[in-house]
Amino acid sequence: MATLPRMRKLARWSFTHRRTVLAAWLLAVIGLTVIHSAAGSAYRDTFKLSGTESSEAQELLERSSPQTSGDVDHIVIAADGGKTIREAGVKADVARMLEKVEALPHVGSVASPYAPGAAAQIAKDGRIAYATVTFDEAANELPVGAIERVITVAQEAGHEGVNVQLGGQAIGQTNKPSASGTSIGFLAAAVVLFLVFGSFFAMLMPLLTAGFGLGAGIAVIGLLSHAIQMASFSSELSLLIGLGVGVDYALFIVTRFRQGLLRGLSAEDAAVAALDTSGRAVMFAGITVCIALLGMFALGVSFLYGVAIAASVVVSLTVVAALTLLTALLGFTGTRILGRRTRRALAEQGALAESDESPRWSRWAGVLQRRPALFAAGAAVLLLVIAIPFLSIRLGSSDEGNDPASTTTRQAYDLLAEGFGPGFNGPLQLVAKVPDKGAEAGFERVLAAAAKTADVVAVTPAKILPGRDGQPPVAIASVVPAGSPQDASTTDLLHTLRGETIPDATANGGPRVLVGGQTAVFEDFSQVLAQKLPLFIGVVVLLSFLLLMAVFRSLVVPLMASAMNLISAGAAFGIVTAVFQWGWGASLIGIDRTGPIEAFLPVMVFAILFGLSMDYEVFLVSRIYEEWRKRGDNREAVVHGLSATARTITAAATIMVLVFAAFILGGERVIMLFGIGLSSAVLLDALVVRSVLVPSLMMLAGKANWWLPAWLDRLLPHLNVEGSETDSTPPPRLTPKEIPVTES
Repeated sequence: MATLPRMRKLARWSFTHRRTVLAAWLLAVIGLTVIHSAAGSAYRDTFKLSGTESSEAQELLERSSPQTSGDVDHIVIAADGGKTIREAGVKADVARMLEKVEALPHVGSVASPYAPGAAAQIAKDGRIAYATVTFDEAANELPVGAIERVITVAQEAGHEGVNVQLGGQAIGQTNKPSASGTSIGFLAAAVVLFLVFGSFFAMLMPLLTAGFGLGAGIAVIGLLSHAIQMASFSSELSLLIGLGVGVDYALFIVTRFRQGLLRGLSAEDAAVAALDTSGRAVMFAGITVCIALLGMFALGVSFLYGVAIAASVVVSLTVVAALTLLTALLGFTGTRILGRRTRRALAEQGALAESDESPRWSRWAGVLQRRPALFAAGAAVLLLVIAIPFLSIRLGSSDEGNDPASTTTRQAYDLLAEGFGPGFNGPLQLVAKVPDKGAEAGFERVLAAAAKTADVVAVTPAKILPGRDGQPPVAIASVVPAGSPQDASTTDLLHTLRGETIPDATANGGPRVLVGGQTAVFEDFSQVLAQKLPLFIGVVVLLSFLLLMAVFRSLVVPLMASAMNLISAGAAFGIVTAVFQWGWGASLIGIDRTGPIEAFLPVMVFAILFGLSMDYEVFLVSRIYEEWRKRGDNREAVVHGLSATARTITAAATIMVLVFAAFILGGERVIMLFGIGLSSAVLLDALVVRSVLVPSLMMLAGKANWWLPAWLDRLLPHLNVEGSETDSTPPPRLTPKEIPVTES
């Protein structure tokens, strides 16, 4: 019989060789951290997608005119106190500053607002102007140090009466996300653990275990970022996930360890029993989380590969820490993991508890048992109502108007919008090969048609870039929308230009005109992800279904788990849509501007949520399965399984909710999206799905929960999650005729 690794051997070895295990972990974490500190990280963002029109436009510019194919950012100058940009003193200071910026490394060119023909770069009231900085590489390829040097030199020109701010994709690379959520999350987890256990050591063990796993994980992914493309938020997101699952995994093992001590087991035997039961569930849950995360490879979007690998590495190391380091730490603490009064009573009586069940949750399970259909229907309706906003979700990319108000990118955005309109923050780019005068004339016809298109406020004159290495010249121009880059009207304009304006203008001949630019890149990115999302969900659900089927020898249990996780995800997306897109309660968390939901959020939140939901599913159903193998009575198994695990699951969920919610304080919109999405999802999953919906449905399904066709049973490997602590003899196999629809 194929089983998970022999947990009892691992537990006993880790317990008896605890000094060796602790020393190995200390050396590993310190060594990896030192190497990481010396090598640094190389996180970088890129949304470039092969086969899209925006990427084709970018590649055309790179081949024909590399010096103009890099990121285009703005230096925005605002005169205050009654001054204007055209005053001699202001003009002299700004001109000197722009000359210095143009001489900096990685700066290809600077278009000054004072150059001939650049009058449009100065607002009508003369108070705000902008210079365009064209870098020689894309934003994600530029060294952060070079970008920071541009900011420093530009802002040196600012003084009383003159405000200098910078905006654009490259400049945005310097906005460092706050790591304050990590420390707050640790503190919140400590408080909950102490309240649950009433013991300092019981509080400390999960935090130490998670800390070691996170320390090693962050160092490893920092080093991997040099070899694999990883988004700039990979470490922050990995911290968020790793802290949540790391504390949870350790919590489940510590809880089972304490229960063993209360039954009169020695510290070593209690540790072995804990790892042989909860440890197996931890390993299986971790595998499920990693499968869900690595399922993002099915999307074929390279931007997400590094994020998936980073999160999987951290989750894997927290699992290893929970199975080895935690067992060693339990060897050091022994019975001190119990409170003083409990230890005293244990010494006097020898054993304090024969049951792991909570009286309160036993009463709740009894209430469910009386009306399972009513509770199942009520829970399902509640989740579906919460999911309603998800039906109107608009995927896209938020612009710099959502950056924290203190950042230079946000201030530059606001100044440009004030002086020239919001569309200046994200113009669309028209690009075409123009090998002859006829093609140039055709490009001019496209520009004239674009200028007459609704929601276009300006079209810049065409600029002809000479070709190189035998390439024909390339024409380029910008289309300024009426709306901001993230507005739905800008997305509609992009599709109108591509689907109507340009085809109509070139119907009688002309060059192939491509629509590119950063705004188009993000929209193409959204479209690609939206198209591949069903495949991704299907892959993750199928793999998880097969794993659960092998573990629980059932068709109904994995089918129910998959359906419940989909409903939980829908409810979580409904809350995210209501807050960030509709603005419900947004001001309470410091959001002063609504916008679309980041295109990659549904993909990543679904992967993470599916894995985390499976944690609770495994811990709950594995205990129910354990009781089923003991009793052979489905309703009794559900009641006793829920009574034994619900208190721990809700405590674990409370910790995870607080950890995820703490990341809302970081101020970065992407991390806030994940914080709200994951914290609300875990809350609903633990309180509604695992505590009400799943137990009720399992009661209604009766013995059908544990039916598996005989031929399928022979094909599937046997994965032992409940351990060898209990009688492993299964109840008699049911035939289809013996399976009732409901069980009285």
